Amino acid sequence: MKKSLLVGLALMVAVAGGTSAAAAGQDVPGVVSSSIQPVSWDGWLAAKAKAEEKDAAGNYVAALQYYLEYVRQAQGLNSPARVAWGKNNAAYMIIKMHRQDPTVDLSPAAKLLEEGLAVEGATEDCRKVIETNLLHVRSSLGRTY
Repeated sequence: MKKSLLVGLALMVAVAGGTSAAAAGQDVPGVVSSSIQPVSWDGWLAAKAKAEEKDAAGNYVAALQYYLEYVRQAQGLNSPARVAWGKNNAAYMIIKMHRQDPTVDLSPAAKLLEEGLAVEGATEDCRKVIETNLLHVRSSLGRTY
């Protein structure tokens, strides 16, 4: 179970980072190319709402998936501030999973947070939140850089 969760997290992060599932070397069962939602503000709003709903319900894996869709939509809409917030929120879902189960790897969260900091156009408020979360993740991973 934990191994499949980690593989799934790695795949989701790869896809959010712009790598296709095929390029990541993974077959994604049940995912058909026609199921990819077109980029639109409605798609972004729907992903945001579903992510918040799943987070509130404590379903962090589903919330993570919706936040990654939020990021994809924001990238397609050329909205860097939303991309950065989405990467932060996706990383925070991994942090929440780690708090419930310390065997959950925080490396994908670190990657998302580092990518979020690198987004030109991220707001100062967002950067502060990302930096705080990244400090926590690096500390948990035993990294001090």
